[in-house]
Amino acid sequence: MTYRLEKDTMGTVEVPESAYYGAQTQRAVNNFPISGLKPHQALVRATVRIKKCAAIANMTTHRLAKEIGDAIVKAADEALAGSFADQFVVDPFQAGAGTSHNMNVNEVLANRANEILGGTRGEYARVNANDHVNMAQSTNDVFPTAMRLAALELAHELDNELRDLSDAFARKGIEFDHILKSGRTHLQDAVPIRLGQEFSAWSIAIANNRSGIERTFAGLRELGIGGTAVGTGLNAEQAFIDLVVEALARETGQELTRGESLVERMQNMDPFVALSSSVKGTAVNLIKIANDLRLLSSGPRTGLGEINLPAMQPGSSIMPGKVNPVLPEVTNMVCFQVMGCDLTVALAAQAGQLELNVMMPVIAFNLLFAMEILKNCLHQLTTLCVTGISANEERCRTFLDQSVGLATVLAPSIGYAAAAEVAKESAKSGKSIREVILERGILTEEELEEVLAPYPLTTPGVHGKD
Repeated sequence: MTYRLEKDTMGTVEVPESAYYGAQTQRAVNNFPISGLKPHQALVRATVRIKKCAAIANMTTHRLAKEIGDAIVKAADEALAGSFADQFVVDPFQAGAGTSHNMNVNEVLANRANEILGGTRGEYARVNANDHVNMAQSTNDVFPTAMRLAALELAHELDNELRDLSDAFARKGIEFDHILKSGRTHLQDAVPIRLGQEFSAWSIAIANNRSGIERTFAGLRELGIGGTAVGTGLNAEQAFIDLVVEALARETGQELTRGESLVERMQNMDPFVALSSSVKGTAVNLIKIANDLRLLSSGPRTGLGEINLPAMQPGSSIMPGKVNPVLPEVTNMVCFQVMGCDLTVALAAQAGQLELNVMMPVIAFNLLFAMEILKNCLHQLTTLCVTGISANEERCRTFLDQSVGLATVLAPSIGYAAAAEVAKESAKSGKSIREVILERGILTEEELEEVLAPYPLTTPGVHGKD
């Protein structure tokens, strides 16, 4: 590899000749070989959009020469189209506040803009990373703004996957609505429920989680860009602040506004804590649902076996024919990781001091990572698992007939004491509640079928009592 020498305020640095980034990015690469990971592309896109819109705003105020501004905008558009993806190289675990990430983007766009104007990489005679690409900005207002834009982008993608999962559960709720089965509380027999009601409940739970996530969007849409170093707007014209927010709203299609206090927007990580907490709450629900799917599909001979999950892959390297519930399993693992990410976000959010929270890079990494893996997992869970679930109606009916929970159903018809005697005989003899009722002549077959009618039995009311 050949290198070029670049100079910054600390001296000279060797930078790969082919690189679009420059000296400050190279220093960060040398200083922070921590995780081997690269910044999330949503964060990169958001930062590039800020640079593009800042150039547009600075040209509008005539602070930035049109020729230079146009070159920056063109370089940004190229980056947004996918060029230079390998040039954003700073580890997510880096210097506080995200200065290295901000400079990485500044340098890539500056070098490309210089090329557009006929210059070469590493020579900033025409377009300077600090003076032009970063004009009227600071890392301290750019990075939290980029976090907001990236979080909104991924949150909308996550919302789409949650909607699809909720809809898939709702469709299964309709498909299975006629199937009566034994309910279970404390993992013990309980009164009957329809299989469709279980699936419909999951649909509603996910819909409620969607609403919780959407309620956090308002805080994310209030930007602090233009606050520069500490939120006071030093070196940013008043007109620039409004213009850059308007440009970002057009660029992203989001209803973005200027924060009431740019100082507050810089200090507090509340919107990210709220979003992360809502994503964690979604993960908590999903863990419960995934566990339910695993329980209901357990077997095929020695478990509950009331539903069948699509077979995805061999389940064992030693047991032939074994098939495991791999999609609910990976959902659990992803959700555990999401919950861990939320704890990191909370710890980092409270670790800010005075005018700045320098822990923003780790907040951004964990929040974006959590939403990325969750949305990807949900897509697989919905398309490869939930949509293909089938019901074992006979198995559901067998468990229902054997369930001592039926005694509760019979109590209004035959009395609590008689129902208790039936339940005790069923438990002692191993006979089903149905068999005991018929053998004792308490109810006829027709009367029993009427008592066990699926819909009246699983809706409010006192069934079987005149």
